[in-house]
Amino acid sequence: MHDVARVAGVSIKTVSNVINDYPHVRPGTRDRVNEAIEQLDYRPNLSARGLRSGRTGVIGLAVPSLRENYFAELADSVIRAAEKRGLGVMVEQTSGQRESELRAVSSSRPRFLDGMLFSPVGLGQGDADALAIDSPLVLLGERIFGGPTDHVTMHNTSSSQAAVEHLLEIGRRRIALVGADFRIRNEASSANLRLHGYLKALEEAGIEHDESLVRPTPMSQWNRAGGATAIHLMIEEGVEFDAVFALNDTLGLGVLRALREEGRRVPDDVAVIGFDNIDESKYSVPSMSTVDTGRDEIARIAVDRLIERINEKGERRPPETFKPDFRIVKRESTGFTSTDDD
Repeated sequence: MHDVARVAGVSIKTVSNVINDYPHVRPGTRDRVNEAIEQLDYRPNLSARGLRSGRTGVIGLAVPSLRENYFAELADSVIRAAEKRGLGVMVEQTSGQRESELRAVSSSRPRFLDGMLFSPVGLGQGDADALAIDSPLVLLGERIFGGPTDHVTMHNTSSSQAAVEHLLEIGRRRIALVGADFRIRNEASSANLRLHGYLKALEEAGIEHDESLVRPTPMSQWNRAGGATAIHLMIEEGVEFDAVFALNDTLGLGVLRALREEGRRVPDDVAVIGFDNIDESKYSVPSMSTVDTGRDEIARIAVDRLIERINEKGERRPPETFKPDFRIVKRESTGFTSTDDD
């Protein structure tokens, strides 16, 4: 900073004001300082700044897997939301392992961040106390309810019910579900919450559920291969179905591939709807109907809430839960050629 001040012909305080984007610096002075910064390739020492201010300007985001489209796109949404608030984001991948998720919130790493957004899948309700850390923390996803942190989640049950109702509205009655297991019904996971919505839609339509239509796929296999395998097995076993609700879009892409390989036409023979509205679902052939859960809004709310917690002084407010609105995006896989999405 001494060197920048010397080259620009200003005080060190003025350099600091420009770096911190204080509004009262005159445009000509700001330009000279920025030119000196570029000339000297100066980079502020975030660690030193953090020691003085107690802030680093960086938040963390811990997600299960960046190979999964949804979490990659969620990370992109979080980074863009944070940039608008002047923050950087450090992204960590936990691989959905309980031990890795515990390390993400219990190790020394949060101390070098102003706060963290955390999307666990390995932790359960019994791990709620592990979230009671000193650093500001906002939970994403479905795994833990009523914990000590703010929680930004989605309408898993009601949006899944709406997805199945869409299939019922176009005349489908043998609706398969890919991605959940009837044997695991008491767990607060996205799979079980979405399964509950599926069952509720059938019940309200007066249709008795058929367990042979519910195909288990571990969340670690919520991918194309998992979706394709489920379809091949159902057809091999002679299970009749005229629609598929895939619990995420990546499973749905595998479903579309398997149906094509099996000679089933979409949507004529089998209608398909997914969940998450990842970018690829719009460009699959056929384009895939899906549930848009409001990913950008989830990211915006989560970043805003984390900043509020970071800035909080004195007694902390009780934790809150937020759920953005969802919508059903109707595309070719359920017989629609146009939509208002995007």
